[in-house]
Amino acid sequence: MDISIIIVSYNTKTLLAKCLDSLRAAIAVEKEIFVVDNCSSDGSAAMVKELYPEVRLIANSANRGFGAANNQPLADCRGDYVLYLNPDTEVAAGAIAAAVSYMRAHSQTGLAGARITNPDGSLQESVSYRYPNEKYAGRETASLAGKIACVLGAFMIARKDIIDELKGFDEDFFLYGEDEDLCWRIRDKGFSIGFIADATVLHWGGQSEIATPPVAVFAKKLQAEYLFYKKHYLPETISRIKRAQKIKACYRLATLNLLSPFIRNKDRLKNKIECYRLISRMADS
Repeated sequence: MDISIIIVSYNTKTLLAKCLDSLRAAIAVEKEIFVVDNCSSDGSAAMVKELYPEVRLIANSANRGFGAANNQPLADCRGDYVLYLNPDTEVAAGAIAAAVSYMRAHSQTGLAGARITNPDGSLQESVSYRYPNEKYAGRETASLAGKIACVLGAFMIARKDIIDELKGFDEDFFLYGEDEDLCWRIRDKGFSIGFIADATVLHWGGQSEIATPPVAVFAKKLQAEYLFYKKHYLPETISRIKRAQKIKACYRLATLNLLSPFIRNKDRLKNKIECYRLISRMADS
């Protein structure tokens, strides 16, 4: 088996179908597909069961989180590589074969991402060379392999043996931050993170959180960021980050309060104020 593809779905029925249709066209590789449905309420699991009999479906009775759900099929994956794929993606023809070929040709690459595009064809930012607030963490990052810090979690192909050794995603990350953490741990094992320019993937983005208020999404991301700090950064580094974020939040809150009479979009202003208040409270914790 060349590759095991894992898709975690949460209320993305229509887009999930498009994703699975695009995978059906990937005939140049021997593949198996797992869909883990995190207790969707839109009929996603029933749709997969009825229309995609080739897919191995795991239907959870509760939302276990992104990392935990991705770990569920690992014991049954037979591929040389594991592909973590978001349900709101469509894989271009040849992308899966290109990804497998890339990993075979780059033995020191532990995980790699693809060329990600928006629905209008423009490029999404899918490669990061720095972790959150890495400018304060020079000692922690100095020994990590390669130059790429992480790639967008919408499409990540990894060596199955490395994933097994690392026991997959850290399930303490419920949603957000788990891709950065996994890339860090792979680099810490001496393997680099790669980018596959020949593999193109359309990504709608943020569809499972489309009904979540922006401030609530920001809060989840901020909590994941601090969990990442706690795992990988020294206590003194975290203290420096907290001080810097507190100063920035206080300055921005003061500026927004002064400018508030002149800002027309009051909802956007309110969101910004609430986000900076969250940053300030997190820095105090």
